[in-house]
Amino acid sequence: MEPIYSMTTLQRSPSKVKEAARDSIVRITEQGAGAFVFCSEEVFERRIAQEREDAAYEARLTDAVGRGLADIEAGRYVTSLDEAFARADEMRPHLA
Repeated sequence: MEPIYSMTTLQRSPSKVKEAARDSIVRITEQGAGAFVFCSEEVFERRIAQEREDAAYEARLTDAVGRGLADIEAGRYVTSLDEAFARADEMRPHLA
């Protein structure tokens, strides 16, 4: 979980908050409610890279599921292991 500090802590002990921000995103509250986020540039860049990677993964997953549903609707599926091996054999180029 990301550390949470009050605005008062940020004002009175900035080095404590900055130290925490070197490792992760820090949430700053104002009158008990979330108000700001604070982090080092390195943490920010890592978070952006992770979010991009997650978005790309989600797009690939959505595409794969869509193709799978289209295959099912078109009848391109098998219901047994023997059928799967037979289908794979049909798709394999036969060497003479």
